[in-house]
Amino acid sequence: MSMLLNALTADQEQMKAWRHHMHQHPEVAFEEHNTARYIADLLRGWGYEVTENIGKTGLVARMSCGDGKKSIGLRADTDALAVQEMIEGGHKSTIPGKSHTCGHDGHSAMLLGAAHYLAHTRAFNGTVNLIFQPAEEIMGGAVAMIKDGLFERFPMDAVFGMHNMPTLERGKLYFTAGQVMAAVDNWEIVLTGKGSHGSMPEKSIDPVVAGASLVMALQTIVSRNVGAKDSAVVTVGAFLAGDAGNVIPQTATLRLSIRSSAPETRKLVLDKVRAITAAQAASFGVGHEIVEGPPGAVLVNDPVQTAECADVARALLGDDQVVMPGPTFMGSEDFAYYAQHKPGSYCFIGNGDTPMVHHPMYDFDDRNLPVGAAYWVALVQHYLK
Repeated sequence: MSMLLNALTADQEQMKAWRHHMHQHPEVAFEEHNTARYIADLLRGWGYEVTENIGKTGLVARMSCGDGKKSIGLRADTDALAVQEMIEGGHKSTIPGKSHTCGHDGHSAMLLGAAHYLAHTRAFNGTVNLIFQPAEEIMGGAVAMIKDGLFERFPMDAVFGMHNMPTLERGKLYFTAGQVMAAVDNWEIVLTGKGSHGSMPEKSIDPVVAGASLVMALQTIVSRNVGAKDSAVVTVGAFLAGDAGNVIPQTATLRLSIRSSAPETRKLVLDKVRAITAAQAASFGVGHEIVEGPPGAVLVNDPVQTAECADVARALLGDDQVVMPGPTFMGSEDFAYYAQHKPGSYCFIGNGDTPMVHHPMYDFDDRNLPVGAAYWVALVQHYLK
């Protein structure tokens, strides 16, 4: 075990305390006021220049050492999910219906561990920017911070991120150059018909039947339009219509999660959703409105930066603890928007054989805290020599 990993392992109980505090007090997207204040108070106590309220509830902690001109950004997410967790233990969420079932508490605690070490050793030459970002779960926090001048107010040459991942071997780091996570487009389709009594369907224009047909028709996009070598997903995760069995409602609403792994595939899929929706609506005689969410983005890792990150991890942990290339995922990450502005890389740390993120039984593995924190420190020391 390297000296750096030994040093961060000695701080594991402190990092665990920070994570458990955040886990007990989860806040969902753009409501992370107390979380941000908690993190900011710690960082100010260690000598960082902290700027709050960037992108609503985001913050950046900045520290410079020596005369180096280079600057690096490290990002952790802070938001929780609207999920009622089912874990037991002293750090269980105290807020009903909200929980850190994606591990963002662990991501923030790892970055805090690195921040604490860097502040006390000052063993780097340049500027480090610690980005604690809100609202990753709704793909809104990165965009909000960028629009609020993140890269203009806090110049940085490169930016890096990390996420835990169940099913990957615990404590190992996984790096993949190029496309690593999919773009997501969250859309809503509203079909408007004509309501009626359930006993007289002939007097109605039924949006439920139209919606049911549309759900099935949308499934043909991937199976019959997307090439087998490409990847896409069209999920209708919610179908909202009426609330009584004897009433044909006026409207039906479909909520979609559309994922794609390449820009050209994304355009094909979105165009097909629009076309099929219009054709299905016309065939059933219902009106339709598509409410398009923020444009999705594929997360693409810079090849040069990714190779350097993997080398840093190997020097820290040993070759057997680093996997490159690692897996790719159809899940999405708003770190993709940072990667459109700055070179960098986004890696995964294995959470072991645990329930998947977003599952009510998921919990971040505290044994990963010193590993992730040590990787962040090693990366800073490598980049800011």
